[in-house]
Parts: sequence; structure tokens; C-alpha cells
Amino acid sequence: MTKKDWSSWDKLDWRRRIETFGEDDGPVIAVGPKGQVDGVCQLGELTDKGRETTLALGQRLRHLYVDQLGFMPKIIGDADMIYLRATPMARALESLQESFVGMYPLDTRTGSFPPPTILTRAPADETLFPNESNCRRFSQLSRAFAQRTADRWNKSTEMDYLNNLISKWMPEDSKRVAVDSHPRLSGIMDTINSTLAHGPETRLPSSFYDPKGRAIIDKIGVEEWFSGFHESNEYRTVGVGGLVGDVVSRMIGSVEGNGDDGLREVGGDVNELGKGRGGEKNIKFAMSGCHDTTLAAMLTSLGAFEGEEWPPYTSHIALELFRKTPRTNADTAPGRSSSNEESRAKTTDSEKHSFWSSLFGAAKRKASLSAPPPRGIARQKVDELSTADKKKLDGYYVRMRYNDRVMTVPGCKTAGNHLDGDESFCTLEAFKRITDKFTPRNWKQACAANLDQPPFPAAIEEAGY
Repeated sequence: MTKKDWSSWDKLDWRRRIETFGEDDGPVIAVGPKGQVDGVCQLGELTDKGRETTLALGQRLRHLYVDQLGFMPKIIGDADMIYLRATPMARALESLQESFVGMYPLDTRTGSFPPPTILTRAPADETLFPNESNCRRFSQLSRAFAQRTADRWNKSTEMDYLNNLISKWMPEDSKRVAVDSHPRLSGIMDTINSTLAHGPETRLPSSFYDPKGRAIIDKIGVEEWFSGFHESNEYRTVGVGGLVGDVVSRMIGSVEGNGDDGLREVGGDVNELGKGRGGEKNIKFAMSGCHDTTLAAMLTSLGAFEGEEWPPYTSHIALELFRKTPRTNADTAPGRSSSNEESRAKTTDSEKHSFWSSLFGAAKRKASLSAPPPRGIARQKVDELSTADKKKLDGYYVRMRYNDRVMTVPGCKTAGNHLDGDESFCTLEAFKRITDKFTPRNWKQACAANLDQPPFPAAIEEAGY
């Protein structure tokens, strides 16, 4: 029967098969390593293994923030306390969905739980990864730093070692392995890493997994893709500054309780913006589905990626916002047992807020979200704030974890920039002051600026200060 009422929509269940070219150029169905014709992935899509590991990440987040710390509720009936965002890449959205389900599986969501809002952007507006395709200045800079890496390594003894290992499998028109060969060295690294993450059916010849060779490839890949974030403030600004600025803005919005923590974007009934559909007045937790280049770019820009390898699959960053409150006798009562994470939270007697891969965050506030709301201080530089506005940041601290390891921002080690006794707890004011330096006032304008300028700064502009 033909549907006539277009006010609601049915769904169509379907299965996908991938068609490709046969030997005679006619169409054939692509098959998997065991002859599968259904459920075969295109290049770059999330595999079943990827779904498994991102689901497990969500389960780990639940164990920490629900079971251990009690920060998030065990049963959830309101969707608008959680900020969700993903890049336009299908695998990023699917990773986000799996992690959300791992954190809140079906039996922990009430029957009235509404569909959660997931924010996405058009590719031209995307800042959740270094957007070389849609930022001309970043494209210029990244090509220049990649060429510098090629000039430095293509004729090195390390590259000779790699060629002895794997050049026999290179295509005839690009027999020598190089940073800028076809495929590029970073593309070879992607293939090695993806095959290692799956079963033996996907394996390349054993030479590709030589430990010394893999270490060389990783070192060169990290330099090619991320050295610019370490050395150039402009590189940081157009590469990842928009994202970092958004994360810090949500933290400040959490402090001010004015909806700038992301609530305004995810809340509201159909075709409306505003407070949460369940009455939520703040974002408690945010999660973004992004990419390995996002994580390494952000860590490097904050001076916290020195000596690190390329981020493994299902890596994540947690940016946690703490609020210090006066101690009570109960906080120091003897015989209290807790996990290390919980004991750290109690040391600052804090409310804990986080931003995942990253990117969690929020605080409890009772501010009205009447429209149009006044804009707060989230997008202003610290140096532009009045004394009264700066005071709003007092007592708040930011901690960063990468794959469950606490990372320290170099500029936060300075006296007065961290919690007494722990340099990893950066004051929110110091953290914002550091990120202000590479948060663009207008990302698209920055992407169109300096196109006739040299790509390298006159001197290294160190990250994390």
C-alpha cells in the first residue's frame, strides 16, 4: 500500500553488497577473505573489530564515570545532559554510537529516553579534525612540513633499511619507498596497522611487521603529520585551534551555567533550541567521534605528545574539569578506601566534568536559558576579561588523560598555574590562557590569510605555553 501521510516516515531494512570490476571489466561482487559477500567493508569504514573496541571504550567510560566515581547516573532517562558530535566520516559517527551504547546500553535507558542529539557539520565547516581539504592555509602549511620531512628522510639510512625490507612489493611506477612515494609511507603505515588489528586473513608479508622497520615508519609518520603543531602557532591555529577553542568554550559555559556548555545546541523540542527536553539545565558529559589525527594534533598543540607513537586504534583523550570546594571532615576521615581516580577527585573535593576524543564537560547551574541568551565570556581571551570575569574561573582545574594516562601541559607546571602538589591539575585560567594563543577568532578567515607568506616561523614557537 502506498503511503500518503508524509508527516511520519517508515523505515526500510536492506542489505548492502559491494560491486567492483571483474577481470573482463564487467561487474562482480567483492568478497571477503573467507568468501563473504555480505558485510564487506569499503576502505576506511569501521569494521566489526572497530565496533567491538569502541563499544569496549564506552564500557570503560561507564566503569569510571558511573560505577567508580558516581558522576553519571546508572540509569538515564534524559538525553540532553550529554553532548554528542561526530565528523562527517561514517566511521567516526559509528564509533561514537558504539561508545555511547557501551556507556549506556539499552537496559540502562528508560522507556521514555528520547533519541539523543548528535551534532554534525558540513565538511567545509568541520574543525573536529585538521581540515586540509577545506582550509587553504593549513593545506599550504601541511604540504610544506611534509616536504621538509621527505627532504630529511628520503635518502637516509633508515629509508634504505625500509626499502631493503618492503620495496619489492611497491608498484612498478614507484618502486622506492619514500615519505612521498605512491603509496606514501604514511599510507603503508595505515595498512600495516589496520592489518595488525584484524585476523591473519588480512596479513601482509612478514617483512612489513619487522619491529625496527615499524619503529622507523612510525617516527617518520609522526614527524610528517604533527611536527607543525609543535613548531608553529599558525599551524596550531588553523589545524586544531577551532576545536580546542570550542572545548574550552564549553568548559567556560559550564562554569557560567548559561547554556554555552553545549546545552543550547542539543536541547529543545523538535525544531527548537533551548533547555533540555527533560528539564536539563547543563551538560554533564560530552563525547565526540573524531580521528587519530585529531588526538595527536591536540596533544601536540598542548605540548603533551613528546616521544609518543602514532595513536593506536580506539585511542581517546579525556579533558576533565574539576571544581575545588572547601574540605569537610568527611573528606579526611581515616579508613576510607577508594580507587586512585576517586581519591584524586576527593583530594580536590570536586565535581568532575569531562570532555572526550574526546571531550567531556559540565557543571550544575540553575541559570535560565531564555532566548536569546546573553553571550558569556567563553569566546573572549583571558587578557580581555575584566577582573570580575576572571574571578569566575577561580577554583576550577583541568586535567588531561590520553588512553588513561595522565598528561601534563608544560605551561601548567609554572607556580600558580596548577593545583598545589599536582602539576597535572592545570588552573582553568592558565589552561584557557595557553589555548587562547592558538584559538582563532574566525577560523575561515585564518584559513584564507597569509597565503603569500612563508610556511615556517622564523623561530620554533613551542607548544603548550
